Amino acid sequence: MDQDLELRHLRYFVAVAEELHFARAAERLHLSQPPLSQQIRKMEEILGCELFLRTSRSVKLTPAGAALLDKARRTLGNVQRDIEDVRSVGGGEVGSLNVGFVSSAILTILPRILSTHREAYPRIHLRLYEGFTSRVLDGFENGTMDAGILRDSDPSETLHVKTLFTEPYVAVLPATHPCAGQKSISARMLRDEPFVYYPRSAGARAFEKPLTIFEEHGFRPQIVQEASHWVSILSLVGAGFGVSVAPACVRRMASPEVVCLPIRDAKVTSNIEIAWIKGDSRPIVEHFVRIAMSPIKSSGGRRIQASRR
Repeated sequence: MDQDLELRHLRYFVAVAEELHFARAAERLHLSQPPLSQQIRKMEEILGCELFLRTSRSVKLTPAGAALLDKARRTLGNVQRDIEDVRSVGGGEVGSLNVGFVSSAILTILPRILSTHREAYPRIHLRLYEGFTSRVLDGFENGTMDAGILRDSDPSETLHVKTLFTEPYVAVLPATHPCAGQKSISARMLRDEPFVYYPRSAGARAFEKPLTIFEEHGFRPQIVQEASHWVSILSLVGAGFGVSVAPACVRRMASPEVVCLPIRDAKVTSNIEIAWIKGDSRPIVEHFVRIAMSPIKSSGGRRIQASRR
């Protein structure tokens, strides 16, 4: 078609072709009849052929008009679908979102966040990346992360960080430990115990925060073995390598070889947080943050309801 032919010409043509009556087509288009007739004639001039056979009593499609009708309907339908797709992308309903998360979040609120998001925005592809808090933060720095679920993250001047969930720490002991049968334990009772713990590379604050529970009792645990995942830490504790301290959610993966005891008088708690880049106002990010921060009920911890910004 000539480049002078416009979408409005196709809409006018389809209306007349479906009504086969210029007055009814004009009413349908909210136009007066003379301008509509002029636009149809303009189309015929552009195309170089007649689209309608007009008499004083009837309007009929010519073979060229009949051939154009299906194509015009298809073109208008494709344009409408394309417009709707663009609106969906602009509204954060379609696209890809890179989300980093700490593995322990799977034991708390992350499954609820992901399932709710998938139900609300089924056409958004969530690309999930598991790692330490420090690695998720690195993803923000290098531009590969859009949102992150963190634990006890270090302060950041470039990120919004909001607490989603708060839970206590527990002492993790071998089932054969002399204190394993108690309902709770004092931190001071672990003074001389070797500790199995995750590495400082997981995040400075996440590393130091639980240790302050013991520093309040005048000692710092002796870490004899490091492991990068809670499954490994609990397994090593169960094998007799030492004891540990962990967020309460790890009780969900504890084997019979270990026990997880509340720590008496421990004031320090662990926070699951959501982070996103300051100034990132994309709807696709805002939708994820809003869902993550919606109120929930969860055992073993306390949900924090906070403002979005």
